[in-house]
Amino acid sequence: MFNSKRFLFVTCLMAVCLSGCKIGERVTLSSRIAVPDTFGQEQGSASAADVKWNDFFKDPVLRFLIETAIQNNPDMAIALQRVKMVEASRFYYKRALLPNLDLELAGGLRRFGDYTIDGVGNYDTNFSEYVDGDRIIPNPVPDYFAGLRTSWEIDLWGKLRKRKRAAAARLLASESGMHFVKTALIAEVATLYYELLAYDNELRIIQENIRLQENAVEVVALQKEAGRATELAVKQFAAQLLNTRSLGIMVRQQIIHTENLLNRMMGRLPQQIERGAPINEQILPDQITTGIPSELLVNRLDIRQAEFSLLAAREDIASARAAFYPSLTISANAGLNAFRAGVLFDIPASVAYNVVGGLTTPLLNRYELRTAYKQRIAEGNTELAQYEKTVLTAFEEVYTSMSAIDNYAQSYDYKKEEVDELSGAIAISNDLFTAGYASYLEVIMAQRNVLQANIELTNTRKDQFVAVINLYKALGGGWK
Repeated sequence: MFNSKRFLFVTCLMAVCLSGCKIGERVTLSSRIAVPDTFGQEQGSASAADVKWNDFFKDPVLRFLIETAIQNNPDMAIALQRVKMVEASRFYYKRALLPNLDLELAGGLRRFGDYTIDGVGNYDTNFSEYVDGDRIIPNPVPDYFAGLRTSWEIDLWGKLRKRKRAAAARLLASESGMHFVKTALIAEVATLYYELLAYDNELRIIQENIRLQENAVEVVALQKEAGRATELAVKQFAAQLLNTRSLGIMVRQQIIHTENLLNRMMGRLPQQIERGAPINEQILPDQITTGIPSELLVNRLDIRQAEFSLLAAREDIASARAAFYPSLTISANAGLNAFRAGVLFDIPASVAYNVVGGLTTPLLNRYELRTAYKQRIAEGNTELAQYEKTVLTAFEEVYTSMSAIDNYAQSYDYKKEEVDELSGAIAISNDLFTAGYASYLEVIMAQRNVLQANIELTNTRKDQFVAVINLYKALGGGWK
């Protein structure tokens, strides 16, 4: 005797076995990077990343520029819209676990073939007509339906739930990316601001040197008239003056360029940027604490973004693997169905419903599923490599910035002593030249050296601030 229940069970079992064959081993994506215990400082020290940016930066003008950039920067607006796009995708996958439900109003016309069962054998006593002495259904026959249709895929193997978790992870990655844009924006605005202060100081130094060189040109011209200097000396001093004036023009152009960059980052047209105290009067933080390395994995938003993307890739791989197994889908419809529109709402005679449950497993399209599975694995390995690259870059930036703070501090001290020595050498060379004990080349060289040293001192001071900003950014500060 045929046992339909046993046949159905055996069929389902065979489908599961067939679909589960040759899928491949489960793929695990784990990083090989071991995080160190300390950055070389005390392990218990708090990280500077915990300090809010408006507390970290003391200059009120800089704080205003940063606040304006956060509100108006186009990159921030783009990042926000990307978050909304990913959020919409997450909502879609969240709804995928629920049944689809559609309201349907349909009307159609169907003609039966003369040599089909429907065409020669259907009849009734309500709507049929006499044809050649027989009562048969009119051909063609109208069909009207008003009701609900639904379909629901039962998530037996977690395929849809894994897609939902992947979408949630991508949303978190997108939000982390948006916050990382904020961190990078704050650091870039602060860097450009201190570059602008450095250019201002360079211009002041150049203008002072121009005044000194103008006096030197006048002095050597008088000495030439007195027979104590040559025309060559006058030409050399004049050429030095022209070179310094040209240098001042180039610095002015750099100031305009930097101001325009800041204005663009603040989302406004070119205009003059307000300044705070000169760079030599700006105060550096006493000490930047790094905290423990494990905190870097939490504070660095690019690491968190890469981590969430890796998590999404893991879920995608698991979902692609689950696609090899059978899927159970339930379809149903319920509503009013009739041959004529006039009796469509004749209830309960026109009430109709249908429920179908089906278990399907891939057979001929397994190559397509296998290709998708391999693609998800490759994408997962790419995300893993990107995560490891991001972690390595983060630690490299922290160690480099820590070293830069110490080295620039020492370099600034030496450079300041050099400027003091060269400034004294100018006065000495002028006196010796006036007394005839030094050549005009020695005076020109002294002026050139002190100008160059002053500019380098200013740049070193700027580099100190930039190193502090870079360490703050490298630790993940600015987004909280």
